[in-house]
Amino acid sequence: MANAFTNYKAVLTTSELTTLYTVPSATTAILKSIRVANIDSENDCKISIYLVDTDSVSYNLQTDRTVKSNKTAELLATGVSNSGFGSTDSSFAPAAPLVAKESEVIKVQAENGGDLHIILSVMEIS
Repeated sequence: MANAFTNYKAVLTTSELTTLYTVPSATTAILKSIRVANIDSENDCKISIYLVDTDSVSYNLQTDRTVKSNKTAELLATGVSNSGFGSTDSSFAPAAPLVAKESEVIKVQAENGGDLHIILSVMEIS
């Protein structure tokens, strides 16, 4: 078995549902982090994220999660604060890994096109 750490990135230029990542064949993926940045300096923007299985069933991972203007958020955050920070702000909370199987798809949708940049960090095991 080979382990490869990699990332996938997207600028969400529209408000359409967008495929961010498809797990390659003969691979299991451990999603370590999904970071989203709102580059709009004036407006908050909502994001939704879904895991779509091989039967095309879509599972909501986040629905209408607000990302504040000029801020970042960790979409896989546990909601538990890191010691010393005293905050449940997702920019400080540790990420909880998510396992995705061969051919499963991560899809994202922004409320407003052009506001959000997203980076998925993943370990692929093949």
